[in-house]
Amino acid sequence: MTETEANQNFPYLPHTDAERREMLKTIGVETFEQLVKHIPQKLRAKELKLRSGLSEQELSIEIQGIANRNKPASKQASFLGGGAYRRYVPAIVPTLLSRGEFATAYTPYQPEVAQGTLQAIYEFQTAICLLTGMEVANASMYDGPTALAEACLMSSRLSTKEKILVSASVNPEYKEVVKTYCDACGLKYEEASFEDGATNLKALTIDSETSCVVMQYPNYFGILEDLEGLGKKAHDAGAHMIVVAEPISLGLLTAPGDFGADIVVGDAQPCGNSLSFGGPSAGFMATKREFIRQLPGRLCGVTVDNRGQRAFTLTLQTREQHIRRAKATSNICTNQALNALAMLIYIVSVGPKGLEELANISLQRAHNLKERLTAIEGVSAAFGEPNFSEFVIKTTLPSAKILEELKSQGVLGGLDLTQFFPELQNHILVSVTEMNSPEDLNRYVAALESVVKGQAKAGSGNQTKEKVASGH
Repeated sequence: MTETEANQNFPYLPHTDAERREMLKTIGVETFEQLVKHIPQKLRAKELKLRSGLSEQELSIEIQGIANRNKPASKQASFLGGGAYRRYVPAIVPTLLSRGEFATAYTPYQPEVAQGTLQAIYEFQTAICLLTGMEVANASMYDGPTALAEACLMSSRLSTKEKILVSASVNPEYKEVVKTYCDACGLKYEEASFEDGATNLKALTIDSETSCVVMQYPNYFGILEDLEGLGKKAHDAGAHMIVVAEPISLGLLTAPGDFGADIVVGDAQPCGNSLSFGGPSAGFMATKREFIRQLPGRLCGVTVDNRGQRAFTLTLQTREQHIRRAKATSNICTNQALNALAMLIYIVSVGPKGLEELANISLQRAHNLKERLTAIEGVSAAFGEPNFSEFVIKTTLPSAKILEELKSQGVLGGLDLTQFFPELQNHILVSVTEMNSPEDLNRYVAALESVVKGQAKAGSGNQTKEKVASGH
């Protein structure tokens, strides 16, 4: 088939062969393979082996057959967590999100034609304030990690100090983003140690150069940090208290604002946003009213128009695209409006009572599972501090092997903490949500018990063979 024929038969192809050759030449390579040769083969997508000459209908059936070989978390008993959670998404969320007014909306620069979008942003900010116990919130964060990094920069601007002190019990992925921001902005990044899974308050040293102390609530291990004690120590030293909060837990737990938090951030993913292969999501940030001038991104306000009617508009747009560019607080340039709207619809539809019940279900089922798992010989609770809906178990056998065996039985047993905390060998982070039915809990307990006994038996058999081989 000639290039002309290809373009006639497949008009949806964006570029001709000639255009592709020209682009490769400009880049300085001759073939596409040369362009991607630095990517290891094991990381590349494998070419699908499809039969030729298929009609669209036949191709659809064949592709569906291939897709059916996947084993998504939704088809297994999933206890994965660590920042991304499988929670139920009410039907009202995708129904409203799919409306053209929201799905195709762009930055609301012209308030006279974007009142719906602006109202949604305003209501989102209001919901975040109510949830976190803070006075003002913005609507311009990409996700939880970048929201935390922006909060640290905001604290440094407010205090004119350059040290960022982060508890080691904060989500490792959040810490990596904060480190990157600090390196780029010339700030000093330090970590405070944890003991028994929680920030070591006794060993916490906050000097006069420390701008803020960052903690997570509940923390990465699911433990409830002593926000009151940590906040007092931070404020006594003249530092800000920044809290990374999990939104569902706030349906039951005391709001960080009630503990004196200066800035509260988090991720919208658990509220109406599916796992979706890791994204997209939205972040949230709330702070005290006195700090509003340093709040990054955009903030939507409500006013009255020239006819005396309630109207919404963007205000305090302290970002580099706007008029006072030299005084911008951040270059975070857009907002995850659709994902933030999903969180708003979720919170409003579930309501305060619903959030409390969801948090309670997660809490109770987590504690039930923890008690039953740690009753298995060779499995113990890693930490003694009180936890919420996540907890860490320690095994006497390799956690990676255990998780692989559980996976073969249709149970995603949790996260191997060794990848982030080398000192926590054979530790597994287990997460429980309302999506984990009592049957799922039973399935996990039975599966882990069989895996532990099976591996212990196999290990015993190997020892016997070694003794026989050595002549004992």
